Amino acid sequence: MTADHGADQGGPGFDAVLRSYRLRAKLTQDELAARAAVGVRTVRDLERGRASRPQRTTVELLAAALGLAGADRLAFLAAARGQASQTAPPPRYVRLPPPGDLIGRDGDVAELADRLRDRAAEGSRGITLVGLAGVGKTSLALSVAHRVTEAYPGGVAGIVITDGSTTGEVLGGVAAVFGVGRPDDLAPRFSGRSALLLIDAVERAPEAVAEALGRLLAQHPTLRFLATGRHPVGLPTERVRPVAPLDAPPADAAPADVARYPAAALFMDRLGRVREEPVEPAEVTALAALVRRLGGLPIAIELAAARGRVLTIPEILDRYGDRVLDLSGRPADGGVLPVRDLSGRPADTGVVSVREAVAASYRLLSTDEQMALHRLATFRNRWSLDLAERIVDRSPDLDVVHLLDRFLELGLLSARGARAFRFRLLDVVGDYALEQAAVQGDLPAARRRHAEVMADLAMSIAAELKGARLADAAARLDDVAGDLGAALTYAAREQPHTALRLAACLPRWWRFRGRDVTGRQWLRRLLADPRTADAAPATRAWAEVGLAQLALEHGAGAEEISSAESALAGFIRLGDVSGQLIAHTQLAALRMTTRDYDRARHHAEAACELARDSGRIRDMAVAENNLSWHEVRAGNLDAARARLAEVDRLASRCGEHRLRAVAVANLAEIERLDGHVEEAARLGRDAIAELEDVGDPGHRRRVLATVGLAAAEAGLMEEAEAVLEELRPPGSTAPLDGPAAVVTGAVALQRGDADRAAEAFTVAIEAYDGGHDPRDAVEALIGLIRSTRDLDRRAKAVHRLTELCRTADITLLPREQKHIA
Repeated sequence: MTADHGADQGGPGFDAVLRSYRLRAKLTQDELAARAAVGVRTVRDLERGRASRPQRTTVELLAAALGLAGADRLAFLAAARGQASQTAPPPRYVRLPPPGDLIGRDGDVAELADRLRDRAAEGSRGITLVGLAGVGKTSLALSVAHRVTEAYPGGVAGIVITDGSTTGEVLGGVAAVFGVGRPDDLAPRFSGRSALLLIDAVERAPEAVAEALGRLLAQHPTLRFLATGRHPVGLPTERVRPVAPLDAPPADAAPADVARYPAAALFMDRLGRVREEPVEPAEVTALAALVRRLGGLPIAIELAAARGRVLTIPEILDRYGDRVLDLSGRPADGGVLPVRDLSGRPADTGVVSVREAVAASYRLLSTDEQMALHRLATFRNRWSLDLAERIVDRSPDLDVVHLLDRFLELGLLSARGARAFRFRLLDVVGDYALEQAAVQGDLPAARRRHAEVMADLAMSIAAELKGARLADAAARLDDVAGDLGAALTYAAREQPHTALRLAACLPRWWRFRGRDVTGRQWLRRLLADPRTADAAPATRAWAEVGLAQLALEHGAGAEEISSAESALAGFIRLGDVSGQLIAHTQLAALRMTTRDYDRARHHAEAACELARDSGRIRDMAVAENNLSWHEVRAGNLDAARARLAEVDRLASRCGEHRLRAVAVANLAEIERLDGHVEEAARLGRDAIAELEDVGDPGHRRRVLATVGLAAAEAGLMEEAEAVLEELRPPGSTAPLDGPAAVVTGAVALQRGDADRAAEAFTVAIEAYDGGHDPRDAVEALIGLIRSTRDLDRRAKAVHRLTELCRTADITLLPREQKHIA
C-alpha cells in the first residue's frame, strides 16, 4: 500500500526497513523467502523484530532478492547492523511517491499547506479534498504533503484504500507505511511528534476509513490527515475542501492571454508530449473554446490533448466539443496520463473516460438527488438558491440548501458570489445529468419544469421593466438570457401556453436590448399557433400589445395596428387599466406611422385622461410627453414646452430618470427648432449623459442628431464633426441612416460644400420616408431645398414638403418658412 520509501532522522529498525522494501517490491513474505532462498519463518521473525541481528549472508541474500542497489542497498545493510546509513538520509520520515508536475494549482497548494502547518486551527484534525474523478485531487494532495514535511517530524506517509477494505486492513496499512508492525506500535513511533497521514480514495471503503481514522485520531493527538475522495470521510474534526476544475479562458480573453489560464496551460503541456509542433496562432481561439467546453477538468483536458497526435486543435473541438463525455483512453495511449493513486497505478483499471469519471460521483446520489440534478442541469446560466428551489420538486425529505451543499461536497457544483451565491453545475456534470435524464425518461419533465420556472421568473420581473427600476430589471433578465431562450425554444414546441406566457413578459426587455425583430418573430409565431387560441385572455392581450410595440421599434408598426386594437379591446373587457394605458400609448404611436394624426392624438389624450383618473403619475408623464409632439406638429412650441415641463415635474415625483432624459432630449429639439441652437446643444449633451446611464440606444441616437444639427448651425464645427464620427465611425461601409445623413448634410452645408450637402439630405429623405416622425423628413427636405443648386430638384422638394405638411397636418415654423420662401 506504499509507493516509496524514506527514513526518519533516527532511522527505523531493521524490521520496519525490511518490511517497507518488501512492500515496495510488491512481494509477499513467502515470495521474498523463495527468492532469497531463506526460510519464510526467518523473514517473518525479522519483520516482527523477534530475531536477533541477522547474519550478513542472510542480509546479502535479502538485498539481492529485493533488487537493492546503490544508496538503498547501503541503507539496508546499515539498518541490519543497527547503524545509520553512511549516505545522507532525508531529513524527515517520508513515504510518498514524488509529487510530479502540477499545473495551475499553486494557489491551492499554498493555501492547503498553510492550513496543515497551522495545527491550532479551530479543532480541525485534517482536510479532505473532494471532487470528480480526474479533477486532480491526488496530485494536489501529494504536492501539499511534500510541501509540509518539515512541519511533521513524526513522519509523513500515505496509503491507498482498496475496494472493500476492512477497518483492520486500513489500520494495518497505516502501521506499515509508518514502519511499524502493528497499529499499537504507532504511539512509540510518533513519540509525541506531529505526523501526517495521506489517505487516497476514501470512497472505496468509506465506513472502514471513517472508523479507522476516528480511532487513530483519538489515540494519537499529534496525528493529522489529508484525504482525497469523491465524498468526505464524515468526521466531526474534518474540514472539507472541494477541488474545482482549472480556470479556463473566458470567451472574451485576448489570444495573447489564453496561455496564462491553467486549463489552457495544462492542455498545451500535454499536447507538447504527443506532437512536436507548438500551438499555432490560428489554433489559439479554438484551444480556448475547447478547454472552456471541457470545463477545465484535467482528465478531459489530458484525454483531449492525446488526440493531438492525429488531429489539429480545431478538429478536436469540432469532433468532441459537443460530446465531451465520449473522451476516453487507455494508459497505453501516448500522452494520456490516466487518473493515478498514491501507488502510481491507474485509479481505475480498464478504460478511463470522462463519462466514467462523472458516473462514479453520480452513483453516490440517492434517487431524489439524481432527479434534482436532472432539473438543475437544464439551467444554461448560473442560478440562485431561489431558482434552485423553484425548479426542484421539494418534499419534506429534500432540503435544497442541504442538497446544494452536498453537490458542492461531491465537487459537482461551483459557487461564487459575495452577498448572494450563484451556482453552476460543472459542464460535464450537466451533460451527464441530461443524458441520464433522457435514459430514465425524466428529461421531458425536467425541461417542462425549467420552462415553467423561467416563465414565472419573467412574469415577476416584467412589472419592473419600466421607470427607475428598468435597468436593474433588464440586468436580471440578462443574467438568465440563455435560459430564457432555451425555455422558449422547448416550450414553443411542447408547451405553447407556457411559451406565450413567457414571451408576453419580454417585449420591453427585447426592445431595451435591441432584440425587437427576434422578439416580434417569437410573438407572431406563438400568437398564430392554433394551440394558443384558448390561452388566458390577459396573456394574449399582453402578447398582442408587445407585438405592436416591437414592430413599431423597427419601422413596421403599421403592420401590427390590429394587434394593438385587439389588445385594447381585451384589456377593456378585463378592466385592466395598466393594459389599456399601454395599448392607448402604442396606438398613439402606431397611428402616427400611418399619418392618421388625429387618431394618434385621440389615443394620447385618452391615455392622459385614464392616467389622471387612476392617479398613475408615470403614465401621465408618458402621455404628456407624447402630446408635446402634437403641439410641435401644430407649430405651438410654447405649448410643447409647457407639456415637457409637466413631464419633468411628474417624472421627478415618480423617480423616472429615463423619462426625464427623454423629456430633456425633446426640449433640446424644440429649442433647436426655435433657433436657440447653443441652448439646444447644451440640453442635448445633458440628455445624452442621462440616456447613457439608463441605457436607451434608440433615443440616444436621435439626440445625437439634434446635437449635431445644433452644433453645425451654431458654427461649432469640431463638436458637429465629433457627433458625426459617433453616428458613422470612420471607415464604416454601412449606408448612412437618417440621423447620420442629416448631420452630414448640415456639416457640409455649413462648410460651403452644397453638392455634398444635397446628396446627404437626399439620402436622409429616403431614410426618413414613411418613418415614425414626419418632422424628420421635413428637416431633410428643408436641408435639400437650402443646398441644391438644381432649380428643378428644388421645386420638386418644395412640392414634396408642401404635400407632407398637408397630409401630416404640420405647421412649419417661421425659421423653416424663411428657408423655402
